[in-house]
Amino acid sequence: MTTMKKNMFPPGLVNNLQDVLSKKGANKNEQKQQKDDDSTETSTSSSSTAGNENDSSKPVVLVTNGEGVDSLGLVYLVQALVGLGLYNVNVCAPHSDKSASGHSLTVRETITVTQAEIEGATAYEVTGTTVDCVSLALSGALFSWTKPLLVISGINRGSSCGHHMFHSGVIAGAREALISGVPSLSISLNWKREESQESDFKDAVAVSLPLINAALRDIEKGVFPKSCFLSIEIPTSPKANKGFKLTKQSMWRSTPCWQAVPANRNPSAPHFMGNQQSLGLQLAQLGRDASAAGAARRGTTPRNNEEVESVGAAKPDTKAKKYFRLEFLDKEREATDEELDFKALGNGFIAVTPVSVSLQLESDIQTAASSWISGVLSGGVEE
Repeated sequence: MTTMKKNMFPPGLVNNLQDVLSKKGANKNEQKQQKDDDSTETSTSSSSTAGNENDSSKPVVLVTNGEGVDSLGLVYLVQALVGLGLYNVNVCAPHSDKSASGHSLTVRETITVTQAEIEGATAYEVTGTTVDCVSLALSGALFSWTKPLLVISGINRGSSCGHHMFHSGVIAGAREALISGVPSLSISLNWKREESQESDFKDAVAVSLPLINAALRDIEKGVFPKSCFLSIEIPTSPKANKGFKLTKQSMWRSTPCWQAVPANRNPSAPHFMGNQQSLGLQLAQLGRDASAAGAARRGTTPRNNEEVESVGAAKPDTKAKKYFRLEFLDKEREATDEELDFKALGNGFIAVTPVSVSLQLESDIQTAASSWISGVLSGGVEE
């Protein structure tokens, strides 16, 4: 609520001062106001141009991911796109890791959007999921443009093959764009803890850019495949890849393993409940004190049979609690079909899988995507 400070001068003096100032400095104030307005407009325009890099002659590219705005995969990808100087690069990504959030939206809660610092790009971080980010960005409420030419979701740390597509936040970002009628790509690096290193993300960007450039070129020409987005899976050693390979989504998934966690290794929950109980006891004491004070003011005391109700009393939580933590374990991958995503990825190829919003990829979509990818690869992708 806004409060106004009381005027400490007599009303008559205030009126006289206002009359004198309005007559004596009207022209000067008008000139100063005009100068300030012009300066503010110039400053705002300059700041907007510098901050937004909003060149209408360049195609708009929106970048998001599932792991958060500070993840190396996203940062290196945005830096590379900005460095090309060909695109108006915009970022809308989660504030924190939402890589396994699937296609979830935040409802009945307010999300917070904060400007992020990524040189050469207009960037925002959002306290929501990847789908929140894409949905908000495409709504017209956040950016000045109405529709990007392409949405790129990635680069994710870890494969999104097979059934992992249903859990994956990076896949969901591309899927949400497709649902909204915008062409999209999702990109994941088959990260392995024992083998991978941070520089692999830069290599993953380098091998992705030719396909990204080809997609943007053909979207403008109207020949990019519709009704599907492309999931791009990059092998663990991007530099040593064997080339692009058109693949199909497999049925493979890691084995979910729920591990029981001892209560003494999960102190946050008991600590939280303890705080709540402590707050409840304090409120109850305040209620008893207020009742006693009221009785004292009235000069009366509660009768023996009168119940004094405590306000905000918290009952001790005696229910037994169990704690669990989910981990995924890689299982043996048995498949003979070389066209499956994880098989091609394991063999060192960059797996490119057309993904539809329907449960089954229609044959015409598969054919269209196959024709485009084959044409791009046979004609050579531009560096």
